[in-house]
Amino acid sequence: MIANKKEFSLGLGLFAGFWVLFVILMSPVFAGKNLLDYMDNLYNMISKKSSYYIPDVQKNLADYKGQQVSFSVKAKGEQVARLTKMLQAGGATVKADGEKLKVSGDLAAIVENALADCETMFKNDGKAIVAKYGSEERAVLNDWEEAFKAAEKEMNKNSKYKEGKIFNKAQTKAIEPAYNYYGIESVPIKEKWGTVVISLVGYVIYTLWFGFSILFMFEGWGMKLEH
Repeated sequence: MIANKKEFSLGLGLFAGFWVLFVILMSPVFAGKNLLDYMDNLYNMISKKSSYYIPDVQKNLADYKGQQVSFSVKAKGEQVARLTKMLQAGGATVKADGEKLKVSGDLAAIVENALADCETMFKNDGKAIVAKYGSEERAVLNDWEEAFKAAEKEMNKNSKYKEGKIFNKAQTKAIEPAYNYYGIESVPIKEKWGTVVISLVGYVIYTLWFGFSILFMFEGWGMKLEH
């Protein structure tokens, strides 16, 4: 038996309305996207500027100009020619040894070349990367990450921790953000602050909406929490 039909009906109405709105929000009514995709893209656009650390990584290279390093990178198929061209663009010497590329060169010059590619990708100019290496732009950044992970591992293995840290920072502060944010336009939050506030307030209201619909239905049904 329903103890309070009015309260139960209110809860049921709120519950039904919640799902009706949910279906609308999950439909492509926001510039051809559903709400989740739209908001995800919006927050990516806003956060892109705050993820730009390339100049900070470049500053750390000043003390490593002229310092020679050597490391090996595993490569297969088209990756061999692509990585060779990428590393040689930074002045490195690259020799193939089976599935390994033996690399030696100026640490700062190698990293600076990779950072230049990251800068280009951060500006969404993938065509420039394709023109530079003749390869798909995302594949280039993926290769940089693999090469620098291998370099970091080898530096640390040989107790060259400072050098390893340089390769690590280039990965985490430049290569990964450039890859993840490629194709996304950077927008200052001040230009979208109204949408951001509405989205946060709307999220709170929508969450409470669902919670109160369940509460009213259960209380109307005669179920109550007691201490």
